Amino acid sequence: MNSITKAVKIPPVLTRMHEIFAQGGFEAYLVGGAVRDMIMGLTPHDYDVATNASPHDVMKLFRRVIPTGIDHGTVTVHLMGYEIETTTYRTESGYSDGRHPDSVKYAATIEEDLSRRDFTMNAVAVNLADGSIVDPFHGRDDIRAKMIRTVGNAHERFGEDGLRPVRALRFAAQLNFSIEKYTYSDIFDKDTLSVVSKISIERFRDEFTKMLAAEQPSGSLKMMEETGMMKLFLPEFLPCRGCIQADVRGFHEFDVMDHLFYACDGAPRGNMTVRLAALFHDIGKPAVKKTEHTEAGDVNTFYNHELVGSVTTSEVLTRLRYPSKVVNDVAHLVREHMFHYESTWSDAAVRRFIVRAGSEYLDDLFELRLADIYGMHRIPVRIHDTAAGNNLVELKDRIAGVTKESAMSLKELAINGKDLMASGIPAGKELGRILNELFNTVLDDPGQNTRERLLKIAEQLYRKVSC
Repeated sequence: MNSITKAVKIPPVLTRMHEIFAQGGFEAYLVGGAVRDMIMGLTPHDYDVATNASPHDVMKLFRRVIPTGIDHGTVTVHLMGYEIETTTYRTESGYSDGRHPDSVKYAATIEEDLSRRDFTMNAVAVNLADGSIVDPFHGRDDIRAKMIRTVGNAHERFGEDGLRPVRALRFAAQLNFSIEKYTYSDIFDKDTLSVVSKISIERFRDEFTKMLAAEQPSGSLKMMEETGMMKLFLPEFLPCRGCIQADVRGFHEFDVMDHLFYACDGAPRGNMTVRLAALFHDIGKPAVKKTEHTEAGDVNTFYNHELVGSVTTSEVLTRLRYPSKVVNDVAHLVREHMFHYESTWSDAAVRRFIVRAGSEYLDDLFELRLADIYGMHRIPVRIHDTAAGNNLVELKDRIAGVTKESAMSLKELAINGKDLMASGIPAGKELGRILNELFNTVLDDPGQNTRERLLKIAEQLYRKVSC
């Protein structure tokens, strides 16, 4: 069953690591995702090493070692600028919490250690002595076939660790692999889902974020829905399935669920804020949907869905323990995504749009609009060749023009609260109201933004209230 074939080129840092282990009389193997990446012709970003040396032996051999998981045989070696997670060969048994082994025993061989791994593609090792490959579960064949398959019985592997089914979906999206049919079918099993439900929300969030960072997240998102995993962690999305948007106007081709999945595909891959906003932007639609019967045919409306969706987005992302800035930014984009610019907008209207949306959010908001449009028919928006693209270009040009000539925040007014108090207006709510009135005045007419004019307007506003 064991197969050792052609060698892999060992990076210098791992060659040095081997030399140190060999001097102590130990062996070491590169394992995990780095081996998979090498076989796929990719450059690994980090390295994991397995060895027959105990954690205490490792700590004696290397100068800088952090005992990151010493109870489970893992330490982190700092060598030549790398942090290399190093684990003693081990076997595991008993997973009463559905995540961590109840007992860990050191193993004698690399083959025994590989037998505890999750998927065959991750159960391949490279000997640091000569670069030879150890592949007892034919992981290289599955890598070449772009197939995700558990090491041994899928039900047993998933029953041991509830994170493994989630990782299977994440790897499918991340690597563009398929999941072997028996492995995939077991994720549907109620016993498997019961174990999945035990994982921490933070671990799910991390895997979910990696899914969304894939080239096309829609594949893994659909599998989450299909397997029942979405019901466990993201039940708020379920009403979106079957919520029909298509009507006589022809704007939408898909129901809300597929639209959200495809909009997520259409968002910039390197911008997680926009990816999340694209996935959530219409989550409020099922709650507000109404169908109007007209002579031309039925028209589906979703008034204020952005407001409902923003609240839901905030609740879900908070539950998933995303940082507060991420929660607030994504919820804000969802709330503001329904802007409808027209060439007839006055400059004042453009300025008010900037203030409401927030100048720091405009780039992300425009990216969200493009993703939203992509999700309607899965056709990218050509910026200068489509009405929607030209509309955004025109709005961007208008924004660039109006921001040069006007104050766009209270800080940019020609006067401040101290100036108003010096003129006789006492501190308090009334002073704040007057400042906001002055700001609105300047938004309407930037020419009013002088100290003399604003003080005069403030005096009139205060006198009106005092009378």
